[in-house]
Amino acid sequence: MTISGKSAFGIGDLAATCGCKVETVRYYEKTGLMPDPPRTAGGHRVYSLDMKKRLVFIRRSRELGFTIGQVGELLSFVDEPDHTCGEVRGMAMLQARAVQEKIDDLKRLQKALNEMAARCKGGRYKVEDCPIIDALYSGA
Repeated sequence: MTISGKSAFGIGDLAATCGCKVETVRYYEKTGLMPDPPRTAGGHRVYSLDMKKRLVFIRRSRELGFTIGQVGELLSFVDEPDHTCGEVRGMAMLQARAVQEKIDDLKRLQKALNEMAARCKGGRYKVEDCPIIDALYSGA
């Protein structure tokens, strides 16, 4: 697979192809998730297809909610051959649990907001008579 028939390309092409911004690629380089690419004589970064695959991996991992640290750990599994699929599965299961906890929290928030909204008459009532405002102040 090549990008526009090239096996090496610049940071702009890499970012556009992977659906991110140039600043994102630079950030991943600073954090160590992406290796420093070789540079041309003029100082421009030159990326390979392997680097594109790595960036896609990072982006997909981030979309699934993995932290930068967790992505680094996942990449270490890829970069260091002594790891097992079971280790990767363990991280995926922990992330799935964290996602479920967020879903549960969001459902509780939704229920609380719906209950507050149900108590509100709406219309042209004054804000000081609004049960939603009262509920938001009720912890103070």
